[in-house]
This record gives sequence, C-alpha cells and structure tokens, in this order.
Amino acid sequence: MDMKPLIHVVDDDASLRLALLRLLDAAGFDGCGYADTGEFLLHPVPDRPGCLLLDVNLPGPSGLELQDVLQEHGCLLPVVFLSGRSDIPSSVRAMKGGAVDFLQKPVQGEALLAAIGRALARDDALRSVRAEQQRLEALFATLTPREREVFDRIVAGKLNKQIADELDTSERTVKTQRSQLMQKLGADSAAELGRLDERLRQAVSG
Repeated sequence: MDMKPLIHVVDDDASLRLALLRLLDAAGFDGCGYADTGEFLLHPVPDRPGCLLLDVNLPGPSGLELQDVLQEHGCLLPVVFLSGRSDIPSSVRAMKGGAVDFLQKPVQGEALLAAIGRALARDDALRSVRAEQQRLEALFATLTPREREVFDRIVAGKLNKQIADELDTSERTVKTQRSQLMQKLGADSAAELGRLDERLRQAVSG
C-alpha cells in the first residue's frame, strides 16, 4: 500500500505551524512540525514521498541556509518557502537554489496546496530518476570487467575483430563475451546496448 506523502513544516510560529499541520491533515497528508532548522536536522528524513514547507526567517540558521545544507548533503526534498514579508533577494536566491515556490504569508490554503502538489510532482519525478539509475547500475554491475570493456567498445561502434585486436584476445572470445553481456543486459542488438548506455549516462548526470 502506498504511503501518504509526508510534509515537513519548519516554522517558529507555533500557532501557524499547528494551523498548517491541520490543513495538511485535512488534505490527506501526513505532517511533521519543527520550530527551527536545528530541530529539523535532528530528525532523519524518512525515505518516503514528501516535501518541505520552510519559513525563510527562522531563529538561528535561516531557511535559506537550511536549503544550502540540504543540497550539500544530497537531500533532494523539494522545498516550498514561506515568508512573512516581501523579500525579492531572498525569493530569487531560493528559486535559484531549486525551490518549487516562494509564498508570502498569510498564504491561502488553495495556493499552498497547489504549491505542495507541484512539489510532490517534482519529488515523484526525482524518485523515478533515482530508481532508474539504481536499476541500471545494478544491471551493469552484473558485467565482469572484461565484459564492460567489450561493452564500451561495442557502443563506440567497433567490430568484433577490432575489439579483439585492442584487447589482445581472439575474435571468438569477443563474440562469446558479447553474447554473455547482451544476455545479462537483456539486449538484442548493438543499438539497444547504445540506448542502455545513454540511459545510464543520463541517469547518472541527472
């Protein structure tokens, strides 16, 4: 059964934090509240769908500083910023840092839920990319070092004889290794191997 998204709310205004958590609950989300950056960082983020509602102005490290810390540690939790005042420099910095939205308080429930919807869509897309990357990496990990050398040369467009010459082995051996790696990767042609290679590169770079 799919887990409900978990929305993290970091805001030092206790009454607002409670109101946001009630809104999230009514909308069918799980919510967890934190009074400041330090409290949030003390609690490991569980691996489940979700996003972060983050106040810009917090006691101690600001919301923008928390955004920087999360990026440095590879946490891809999408962020929706909340601010008590119009602050163009902060909003620009937040959006350049990858924030989904920058909303000014008091925020309407409909606008907030719409921003959360966009954040969850991004989270889902990021999770799909990570899952594809892990699947491809696991698939390629089944290749032996020599099979990977043969694979790299196949996708570079080289013929069996050329590969055999470069690896100082027989063409028959290369044919055997080619057949084995194609079976492991579930590929039927050199073109399909090329597509797998491109997908792996895209997943890793993405």
